[in-house]
Amino acid sequence: MSSNANDANVNSAQKLVKDVLPWHRKITYGFTDMAGNLLYCIISSYMLYFFTNVFGLTAGVAGGLLLLGRFFDAIAAPVMGILVDHTHSKYGKNRPWFLWMALPFGIFVWLLFNTPGLTGTAKLVWAGVTYILADLSYTAISTPITSVLPNLTADTDQRMQANSVRLVLGNVGNFFAVTFIIPFAGLLGGSNVQKGWSLAVGIYSIVAIILVLIAFVDMREQNISSEKVLTIKESFKATKGNWPWVIIVLANLLYWTAFIVRNSAMPYYFQYNMGNKTLISVFNGFSIIQVIGMASVPLFVKIFKKWGATVFFLALTMLGHILIGVAGSNVTFSLVAWCIACIGSGSACTMFFAMVGDTVDFGEWKTGIRANGFLTAIGASFCIQMGSGFGNYIAARFLGSYGFNAAAATQSAHTMAGIHFAFIWMPVIIYAISLIRMVVYRKWENHEPIVKADLLKRHQEAAAKAQGTQEA
Repeated sequence: MSSNANDANVNSAQKLVKDVLPWHRKITYGFTDMAGNLLYCIISSYMLYFFTNVFGLTAGVAGGLLLLGRFFDAIAAPVMGILVDHTHSKYGKNRPWFLWMALPFGIFVWLLFNTPGLTGTAKLVWAGVTYILADLSYTAISTPITSVLPNLTADTDQRMQANSVRLVLGNVGNFFAVTFIIPFAGLLGGSNVQKGWSLAVGIYSIVAIILVLIAFVDMREQNISSEKVLTIKESFKATKGNWPWVIIVLANLLYWTAFIVRNSAMPYYFQYNMGNKTLISVFNGFSIIQVIGMASVPLFVKIFKKWGATVFFLALTMLGHILIGVAGSNVTFSLVAWCIACIGSGSACTMFFAMVGDTVDFGEWKTGIRANGFLTAIGASFCIQMGSGFGNYIAARFLGSYGFNAAAATQSAHTMAGIHFAFIWMPVIIYAISLIRMVVYRKWENHEPIVKADLLKRHQEAAAKAQGTQEA
């Protein structure tokens, strides 16, 4: 083979490593998470509150429904990952799912926040079925959001930038969800709280559907023609010996459990412990400050590496929560501490989403199988969904065991102590366990240069072999 052919093969392989993703595609990629958070953050932050204070379920029943729904998601996440790995279309493996699931996602979330005049078992069935359908549709949207990243660009720095943009825009969606949904529902519904929630979530759903469709139109996956359709056995085989993936899954599951415990307990903490319901929207509005941390993630990674940056952000989150506990009824001090916690948690979230994409590379290096869909479905969607289930259940159990009564305008000192522990100290404990897992990740991050070099060599050899076959 000529030297020119060899140079072409090398350049082709290097393009897989140095591949610049246009900024407009980084932004429209971020639209997917913006849309997902615009609706899902209403569920993760206010579902328990909606079920108890709007729909009329007891805390125990609501917590049980939320946990039950997550067990369905525990099955749905890996199944969705396998479906992505089995998808073969002119649009790629991941991209078509945004087209297929945009409308169902918006409709099911809207139905979840409707309150038909049902009683008894019918009421529970409605709440349970709509909750499961909304969750499953979110899984079908969120799985390709993460699994498509390695297919948008092979350059890890470009992935980190795209992921940071995604999380910043996702936080914009979160901001509008958690800050304005309660006052917006009040504005639209007036004294009819149930009508207000239906109208407000309906409008949010329309916006989310439009954002997902824009992302679909602009997105492009690489190497569509060469993507192999994996068998179920091959998808599972990609986890064998993939210890970085195992660590990320455990740490991310703990992260989301702590995060949802905090979010679920928050409305109760400000309404009853602080005695001011309006603080719910005020504090959630200030959570937008976490974009500062998200935008600076690439800089922190260069200084501390990925594992060190994640440990730092988790520690910062814990510090913020501890300071909220110290602040007591001092709203200003609590708000400053809340901003610290939000910067830490938002940045840590960014890290987990980026690193689970890197474990796809490790899985390919270890097993020869590139199972984007399955690995990222477990590492991201599964962790979000199961963490949300565990978090909501823990918060609901605390409320129930400490005697919470939604019909009471005020709660007993015993109940407020339970709310305080659920909002302040339980997240700190769980975040600490996640932090310990990430310290262990350091060993595998140090191994990444070897993985990249070996994969580059394999890609070069594959390109050369393909070129030789064509010339023959």
